[in-house]
Amino acid sequence: MSWRRAMMSDELGALRAKLATEIPVTLHLGLEVIGHDAGGLTLAAPLSKNVNHQGTAFAGSVNAVATLAGWGWVWLTLRRSGLEGQVVLQDSTIQYLRPIETDFTATCLPAEDAEVERLLAGMTRRRRGRVTLRVEIRSRATLVATFRGRYVALVAASAD
Repeated sequence: MSWRRAMMSDELGALRAKLATEIPVTLHLGLEVIGHDAGGLTLAAPLSKNVNHQGTAFAGSVNAVATLAGWGWVWLTLRRSGLEGQVVLQDSTIQYLRPIETDFTATCLPAEDAEVERLLAGMTRRRRGRVTLRVEIRSRATLVATFRGRYVALVAASAD
């Protein structure tokens, strides 16, 4: 295993632990951290734990998984930059394109380099940074929903 792959594995393990201990709803959603690479951060959720009365994915669960994909992307970006912070969602929109009838994934697409630089600069200069992220929700490789969220990262109180 290369050092880069080992580092990514450690980061994903840290993200899994963070989600499980600090955002316990992830356990109820059956959320899995699938991978993080140049294509973004991908989370997966089973339909069986997120089903509604119609036998399709509950919209609130889909929104939660998409929100967490963006949250995790920001958290990993801060971690890779040696920064600690509290990550919160400021606002978001989601568009459901079709019913989700199987397990699904949410992939947070990476922000543009300039957006990441602004986020990190805000954290170091003003103790908070913002970034807007897009998340694609797919079921059997078909795009079933799109999410856009603006996240705020605040320097952790323990970093004082």
